This record gives sequence, C-alpha cells and structure tokens, in this order.
Amino acid sequence: MKETGNLRQIAEELKKIKSAVIFTHTRPDGDTLGSGVALFFALSALGVRCEICNDSDIPEKFVFLRGIERMQKRPASVDAEAYIAVDSSDEARLGELGELFARAKGKKRTFNIDHHISNTAYAQFNYVRTCAANCQNMTALIGLLGVPFTGEIADALMLGLMTDSGNFSHSDVDGDTFRTAGLLADAGADVNTIGYNVFRRQSAARALLYGRTMSAIRYLLDGKLAVILITRAMLAECAADQSVTEGFVDFPLSVDGVEVAAAMLEVNFRRYKISLRSKGKTDVNAVAGVFGGGGHILASGCMMFGEAEEVIDKLRYTVSQYLG
Repeated sequence: MKETGNLRQIAEELKKIKSAVIFTHTRPDGDTLGSGVALFFALSALGVRCEICNDSDIPEKFVFLRGIERMQKRPASVDAEAYIAVDSSDEARLGELGELFARAKGKKRTFNIDHHISNTAYAQFNYVRTCAANCQNMTALIGLLGVPFTGEIADALMLGLMTDSGNFSHSDVDGDTFRTAGLLADAGADVNTIGYNVFRRQSAARALLYGRTMSAIRYLLDGKLAVILITRAMLAECAADQSVTEGFVDFPLSVDGVEVAAAMLEVNFRRYKISLRSKGKTDVNAVAGVFGGGGHILASGCMMFGEAEEVIDKLRYTVSQYLG
C-alpha cells in the first residue's frame, strides 16, 4: 500500500469552504459514484453548497442509489470555491469535465482524492492511497470531517467498496477493507440491496450480449491472454448499451491458464475502450501505460485505435512483454 498526501489537511481545508463541485470520472463505476455521492452528503451536512457531476449517462444498475439523482452532466455554476475530483487518476479521466477542472487550477482550491497507482497528483491538494477502493479513502475522510455516517452515506460508500473489490474477492482486499465494511454495515449500509442490484440483477439484453460475447473468447499466448470483443453491431443486435458491459472482463480471467484478460469495447469507428485484468503475475497498469492509459497493477484500462485485428495484435505483443 502506498500513500501520498495528507488526508487530515484536506479535511481541514474542506471545512473552510462554502461551495464545491464534485467531479466523478467518465463512464462511471460504483466506486467513483459512491465516492462522489458520499462526499456530497457529507459536505452538505456541513452546510457546503454542493454539486456533483459526471459527463456520462449513469449505468442503469446504479440508479437505485439514494443521491444519484443529484448527478449532473455539467455544474450549473462554475463559481464554486472548490473543485474536488474523486477516484480519477488524471484530468483526462474526467472526460469532457477534465478541461473545466484543469482551467480551475491556480484560481480555485482543487482536490484530488484517489487510489490509483498511476495518479498524476494534478490538484492543489492531493491524497492518493492505493487500496481496494477509493471509498476506503473517502470513509476515512468523512470520519475526519466529523460527519455522522448516515444510511445514505454508508450505502454510497459500501457500493464503491463492493464493486471495486470484486465483492471482496480481489487480491488487494486487506484487513482495512473489511474494517471499513464493518463500520459501514454498522452504520446501516444495505448490503443485500447493493449486492442484488450490482452483482445479480441484469436485463435480458445484457444476458443475451453476455452469452454472445463469451462464446467467442480468443485465447492467445498459449492461453495466457484471453480477449473478448464487443462491437457496436453486437450492442445494436442485443438492444443493449455500453454500460451493461461492465464486469464482462472478469469472466475470461476466471478460465484456468489465463493470466491476463482484455475486453475490447468498440465505442466508435476504429476506436476501442480496453479493460485489462491480471491474476497477479502481470502488471497491466504498465501494459495500459504503453497506450496512454493506466489504473492499477491488476486492473487498468486505455483507449486503442485501429481495426479490431490490429488492436488485438498490439495487445498480444505488449502483454507478451510484461507476462510474469
């Protein structure tokens, strides 16, 4: 576990502000949404006028979360005292909102609270601790703010904890992860509702797309690399949107002999969003870094361009250079 920055100092700075915009990363997952919503409730409890933003549509499986209805695609006012980015390794990860955040530097108090090893320390105040979920860091911050853990805050934080830890199954889960979960459960987090909506509930369209995708897994590098491809045509045929593909990459990684799994999601013509997962012997953060991406050692992502077969060849070669 690596830690940079002073979380107590950030808490003291946040106590001074009267208004804030909270930025969550594009194509949101449960950890960025949970971090953002929990901080929104906590700062609001301190009397801070808050807005929370994400440039993407919210995946349907997260709409059950209380507070998610506060999410906006852009802040109604850009004049807040503080801009706070959560669970985002750099400004580019904020999508269209990244430029707005970048322009605020030197003019506003900017904060960056994250858990990715590839974080670029892009704000005035940075706190990065590598751990299973950024909601672990956010739980510690809210504790330092002195805000009670209401059921709404506990649910948001537990959502991030459960999703980014793979429901407490990833190798970076440690005692602190479970201690945080215990605190949130005691505060009223509804683990059953969160688990059902995130891990068990799915639409017929997702089930159809999942079956078609997994029936065509490609095994490369003597079975050590597994690649799945989701095209725009497949999405259209299954009447599914891109958000339903979250978690698809975990299945090929479960296959015996596979060390690295890659999911290729076609987001535009000759443009693919790549999600990478490793069982532990391969640093996929380094693999993603070759293509301008990043994340964690065991879970990272990037964007790649070209024909599908060309992208697969690049992935095959690059992964081969980092296989443990």
